Amino acid sequence: MMDPIDLRTLKILEKVDNNGTPSQRDLARDLNISLGLVNSFIKRLVKKGYFKIGHLPKNRVRYILTPRGVAAKSRLTYEYIQYSFQFYKDARQKLRDLYAELETQGVRRIVFFGAGDLAEIAYLFLQQSCIELVAVVDDDRVGKNFMQFTIVNPDRIGSLWFDRILITSISPTEPIFKKIATMGISASRVVEIG
Repeated sequence: MMDPIDLRTLKILEKVDNNGTPSQRDLARDLNISLGLVNSFIKRLVKKGYFKIGHLPKNRVRYILTPRGVAAKSRLTYEYIQYSFQFYKDARQKLRDLYAELETQGVRRIVFFGAGDLAEIAYLFLQQSCIELVAVVDDDRVGKNFMQFTIVNPDRIGSLWFDRILITSISPTEPIFKKIATMGISASRVVEIG
């Protein structure tokens, strides 16, 4: 797994490289971290020599990526690509094995719980099986699109006709299992990848 600090550093360097004047508030929102943490990251990256700070009118600052910052961004991008490729390979094999096992159990209809990157990979390999995706649920993306599906609230699971729920969220699974259990759905009908 890629170190979260390296991932945040990469995202900050990308934002600075693409738009030399992002506000710390914009960075905090984009990275989903506190303003104080962004400030700490920026100070650390300036101290490392990854970028310099210039001042603009109206109390705005401009971040200027240095050659050292460009090199760090390139290195971190390479690491991210390697991590992403390995994540994809691992997920692909686990999904192939899981779908084959579910088919032997007679599973024909499945619900995805989570609509992020892992769900997209799961959907891609689902197409190579006899299992049909009947719905995608996700608390944070209700009403948005996922492939040809409109994402629904997990509270609707009880009204769906399915054999298994596949957790396709990368968030911790314990709260998801608890939520499903409160709906009266047996844990034996819920599967995880790997």
